[in-house]
Amino acid sequence: MRVRRLFIANRGEIAVRILRTCAELGLDTVLGASLADRESLAAELADRVVVIGPPHPSDSYLKVPTIVAAAVGTGCDALHPGYGFLSENPTLASALTDHGVVFVGPPAETLALAGDKVRARAVAIDAGLPVVPGREVSTFADARAFSEGEGYPVLVKAAGGGGGRGIKLAVDAASLESVFALARAEAAAAFGDERLYIERFVRAARHIEVQVAADAHGTMVHLGERDCSTQRRYQKVIEETPAPRLSQQLRDSLCEAALAFARAISYRNIGTVEFVVDVETGEFYFLEMNCRIQVEHPVTELVCGLDLVALQLRIASGEPLGFEQADVRLDGHAIECRLLAEDSEHDFRPSPGRLDRFVMPEFPGFRVDSHCRAGTVIPPYYDSLLAKLIAHGPERDDALATMTSALADVEVAGVKTNRALLARLVADSRFKSGNVTTNWLEQALA
Repeated sequence: MRVRRLFIANRGEIAVRILRTCAELGLDTVLGASLADRESLAAELADRVVVIGPPHPSDSYLKVPTIVAAAVGTGCDALHPGYGFLSENPTLASALTDHGVVFVGPPAETLALAGDKVRARAVAIDAGLPVVPGREVSTFADARAFSEGEGYPVLVKAAGGGGGRGIKLAVDAASLESVFALARAEAAAAFGDERLYIERFVRAARHIEVQVAADAHGTMVHLGERDCSTQRRYQKVIEETPAPRLSQQLRDSLCEAALAFARAISYRNIGTVEFVVDVETGEFYFLEMNCRIQVEHPVTELVCGLDLVALQLRIASGEPLGFEQADVRLDGHAIECRLLAEDSEHDFRPSPGRLDRFVMPEFPGFRVDSHCRAGTVIPPYYDSLLAKLIAHGPERDDALATMTSALADVEVAGVKTNRALLARLVADSRFKSGNVTTNWLEQALA
């Protein structure tokens, strides 16, 4: 079935990103927007806008019955969830299927499996992937027993979560009890699931993920890997591809492992398999699979020359990928910085408000994905992302040079941003060397 009218159940830059691809493909679009986003750029670009509720996400973007009713009521034959919100929610995918609306993503049963860290881990082991020692824990006593047996530090995670939320680090026995309680509370609040998972913490780690794409006709490929090690509190700040200082053997092993896991769960559409690489030993471990488009997908697009949103829609329509692994060509290097409305000088607190000025530079090899312009109101209810700044060049040094020039020319007034911090990071000698681990940014800030 060819997608003709698409419902977009998201907001901000990803809604704008999807809408622009739809315009190129000649698709009708309906945007589901909260009252806070009724006058947004995405609302202007959509063919039709349906208000799905008040500003708070729990009353709008997270209401499955409302979103399904809006998609069905506007005659849409497919729904794109973007990232975040309900993008990996099996209840939404199942409800849409029941109403004859295509979910642009994998089937509900795949979402349920991949979204459960415990089940996904079991599948990974069966598929021959290495995993970090860990297990599900239902009580603090269970967590303490594991930690004493495995040794500190340990990570306590929401078993059904993702996106870096519900993850807490316990460095010793004294901190474990409070960390356990905090992780459980955050898991319940963010995902409606109190189950926790505990695993050994890899002290010197790189966060490497592999982009995969699979159609319903048996073709599955990878589109290279991304390095997402520059992060703060498990939230990514800078991403790039290809991952620097990675041997070809390790690169190939990661991509093969990603495809092995995707095959094991009969994956369909695009998705990302995430790994942690132990810098000290050179070993890698499976973390999870994200069954959606990633925030950092533009870096992959720039090096492989594909529109991943268009690819998602093609797969959702039942069409074949149209290419094999041997056809994938990765060209150059791309780096993405997340420009956020937050005060990095004062504990990164959010900085909502009206943008008095918003000027992005224009350079060859430089791309901006954003929903902002002068006059845009940044509400306090949502993620603080203002824009994704993406630089591409023949080599990593070229992409870094472009990013450095671009960050110097970014002009935003009306809200605080992390622009100055990003400029310092890309100029840092350790980042420039490509020798960054997941704890580097926290250490640099300290």
